[in-house]
Amino acid sequence: MPALVVGPMLRYVDSASASIWVEVGEPGVVTVEAAGRAFTSSTFTVHGHHYAIVDLLGLTEDVDSYVVKIGEERVWPLEGWPPSRIRLFPAEGPSRLAFGSCRTSVPHDGTYVLTHGEDVLRTYGSHLKDAGPEEWPDLLLLLGDQVYADNPSPEMLEFIAARRNSEPQKEIADFEEYAELYRQAWTEPEIRWALSTVPTAMIFDDHDLRDDWNTSQTWREQMAATSWWKRRVIAGLGAYWVYQHLGNLSPAERADDALLAGLLKGEGGDALDAFAERADADPSSNRWSYSRELGDTRLIMVDTRCARQLTPGDRRMLDPVEWAWLLEEVAKPAERLVIGSSIPFLLPEGVHFVQNWNEALCDGKWGRLVARLSERFRQAIDLEHWAAFRRSFEDLARLLVEVGKPVLLLSGDVHYSYLAKVNGRPIYQVVCSPIRNPLSPLLRWANVFSQFGLATLVGGLLARLARIPRPPFRWEVIAGPWFQNAVATLTLPGELDWYESSGDSVKRIDSVRIP
Repeated sequence: MPALVVGPMLRYVDSASASIWVEVGEPGVVTVEAAGRAFTSSTFTVHGHHYAIVDLLGLTEDVDSYVVKIGEERVWPLEGWPPSRIRLFPAEGPSRLAFGSCRTSVPHDGTYVLTHGEDVLRTYGSHLKDAGPEEWPDLLLLLGDQVYADNPSPEMLEFIAARRNSEPQKEIADFEEYAELYRQAWTEPEIRWALSTVPTAMIFDDHDLRDDWNTSQTWREQMAATSWWKRRVIAGLGAYWVYQHLGNLSPAERADDALLAGLLKGEGGDALDAFAERADADPSSNRWSYSRELGDTRLIMVDTRCARQLTPGDRRMLDPVEWAWLLEEVAKPAERLVIGSSIPFLLPEGVHFVQNWNEALCDGKWGRLVARLSERFRQAIDLEHWAAFRRSFEDLARLLVEVGKPVLLLSGDVHYSYLAKVNGRPIYQVVCSPIRNPLSPLLRWANVFSQFGLATLVGGLLARLARIPRPPFRWEVIAGPWFQNAVATLTLPGELDWYESSGDSVKRIDSVRIP
């Protein structure tokens, strides 16, 4: 029987179409039967793996169930599971978004539950399976670190050890290992079913490639000096394009994608590798950011990793090409903006000032020796958020004020969850992290002390000593922090809920209504 390796995953959905992504065990034709019709797509092959994305166009109503076939063989749905449904977006747009970030794929036995906690996405999938569709989110946003290429699970390490004994021995090295990493992350029954029936939109963060990815020019030079990084970054960006980015695009956008057209013609892994190498060397050659019109809400998913400008003394979170794109997207008509940024825009204020200070020192504010030490400090404790790219922070802050409409920034990365609000402005930072990768109890207390205590006291002083200008506005954390594994939901226009695992279901941590 033909193998369904990964998927089906319900990716792009709008009011009249849906896209189903799969990885299959052999080349051929993939068929999705839905709404009394058969929709087909041929596979494309890269590095011995076969993929298809099937567009269901011209839909006029929700689909109660769909069937996936490889050739003539039916491979989905699985026996014993509810049918996978497709719910089209209404004209007014989706009303409920679920989101989170940072999910490791370690086992679920008692030992790993003690160290990593329950997998909330797995629990959420189990909860949705037994709940009515009225409880399902309309869209699931995965905001980074969908996989951990630099900290694989024991099962993944066994896979690596069985095929090579070369550097990096305990990290992902090539496309084959990335393919296995994604397979392990997305094929548990609860996860697989949830991803088959809830549309997803994704963006990467550092661990999808490697910790501190593109934190500075120094970091890039250090990685370039290794024997293995070039192969790794090419494989990582290529795998991200296949497994995550392709499904972020609408059918019309994919129809204009030259890389996909070439792969469907049989150009294969070499074409994907060349694309990925160019995307790393010249971020302006490709855009990972994207936007979607969700009724009266505009969703903007921003690449805060690959699109960075790392020029010492003129660091930017978004290079000029990416910034120009963001300006265009923000100016489009919408009643509110929802901006997905894998790393938080608004940190606790004290930490913000510490990162401002560190950036200034790395740029030589206090001399070369201090600059070298500050770079080590930056990498050691992850001082790489918007605050560490002060010029970009201030540009975006002024832009959001000028927009004059409600803005909700959704983020992850920091391994705790919270809500922050700009004083006197309808601008909110909502963080939900991790899905499954909690800080140890000791590190939780260390973060409370350092980020909500010590940094509050000393951050402003350090910024003043380095003569750093005050930011365009003030803000404060108004809910949280919470440190447990979690997923969050945003019910538009502004009801926020954070959930943790509770047996086979989920339990609300807190609920906040935004005026």
